[in-house]
Amino acid sequence: MQIRPATPDDLAAIAPIYAHHVLTGLASFEVDPPSAKEMLTRFEAIIGAGYPYLVAEDGAAIIGYAYANYYRTRPAYRHSVEDSIYIAPEAIGRGLGKALLTRLIDECATRGYRQMLAVIGDSANAGSIGVHRACGFAHVGTLRAIGFKFGRWVDSVLMQRALGAGDSSLPPAA
Repeated sequence: MQIRPATPDDLAAIAPIYAHHVLTGLASFEVDPPSAKEMLTRFEAIIGAGYPYLVAEDGAAIIGYAYANYYRTRPAYRHSVEDSIYIAPEAIGRGLGKALLTRLIDECATRGYRQMLAVIGDSANAGSIGVHRACGFAHVGTLRAIGFKFGRWVDSVLMQRALGAGDSSLPPAA
């Protein structure tokens, strides 16, 4: 397996991975998979803002992806990022989520971000919660019944970890 920066050409493989999670799971609160054009728009916005967007390959097949993005767009949040990780169904349980998240953490720390947040769909999402815990995230809250999907109320679990110096020092030009 190889983890590398994503390119626009990878979106043809990324889109069905995301669509699977939209249509069958609670990791995303979207209910309709975005179009190829919308996926490209999102990718370009993330890359254009300087955030990392990674793919994991097994041979020639893309089996997962991860990216960081704004946690929130207001300026006070500029040192914080939110992570997103999606794994192809056939690759779940092989340690890929942890590998992608570890690389994403390193990429974000290198870029000078100080906090990473995970907003995990469904408090029963043991896989994602476990991967984040294994990568140093702490549970910081749960938004109860914040979403409604598949005919039921769904929680969001909030997890957080420091990057680099975290809050032990001021960021440059503070």
